Amino acid sequence: MRAWTVAAAAAVALAAPASAQLGAAPKSPPPKGVTAGEGAAYPKGHYAALDALPDWGGIWFVMFERPAPGSPPPPKPKLKPDYAKKLEEFRRQVAENDGVVPRARSNCSPPGMPRIMRLAQYPYEFIFAPGRVTINQEAWMQTRTIWTDGRAHEQDPDPTFMGDSIGHWDGDTLVVDTIGIDPQLEMDTGVPHSDKFHLVEHIHLDPADADVLVNEMTMDDPEALEEPFHVTARYRRDRYGKLLEFQCSENDRNPVDEEGHTQFE
Repeated sequence: MRAWTVAAAAAVALAAPASAQLGAAPKSPPPKGVTAGEGAAYPKGHYAALDALPDWGGIWFVMFERPAPGSPPPPKPKLKPDYAKKLEEFRRQVAENDGVVPRARSNCSPPGMPRIMRLAQYPYEFIFAPGRVTINQEAWMQTRTIWTDGRAHEQDPDPTFMGDSIGHWDGDTLVVDTIGIDPQLEMDTGVPHSDKFHLVEHIHLDPADADVLVNEMTMDDPEALEEPFHVTARYRRDRYGKLLEFQCSENDRNPVDEEGHTQFE
């Protein structure tokens, strides 16, 4: 895991040769599983293969379908005792604070994985390129990269909002394996997980409707879950839609009075 501080980085910069300080780019080796001269770092000459991939053009909105009368409720993660207590404490705080959700981070920070793949209202855009699939998300203007160039997971990835995702195509299905998701995030509203959280997605078009995309998600966590949790997200296509700009920080400001004048607290 990277543990550099600003001071350490500055010390290295001062000790580096003048040529290195004047813009010499670092030379990283190919990731494990990627042959030098191939993969995502060398896209030229590899675009023709994209024509064989399925058509996911346009933008995609999460579909929410009402369950049929009498049908069982949707499944919930089965948490181990310590994590079940954390969920109960979350619910207690929400109930005691008129529905306000307790958060330890900025209110303008995104929900991260896996919840961001199941958001209503805000669409997604999938872009295919040699060695990667990029998911642009309108919500919080997030970008998720899924490496498909054969690389392995990072040995000790930094915990992040999106995690470390690698994938491959199994026919017309994109199989995605994600680790390294920040344990301060949630797998569902108020549902905690550990740093061992592991997500596998099988994403494909619905055989019955090419304008519906299906994401079959399997979540596993040996510390937090009694058993793997399965949930399926479905998205409908807007072929010619586009993502809108999402700037949460625009509304992160001081209150204003009835005449629009800035107030100070």
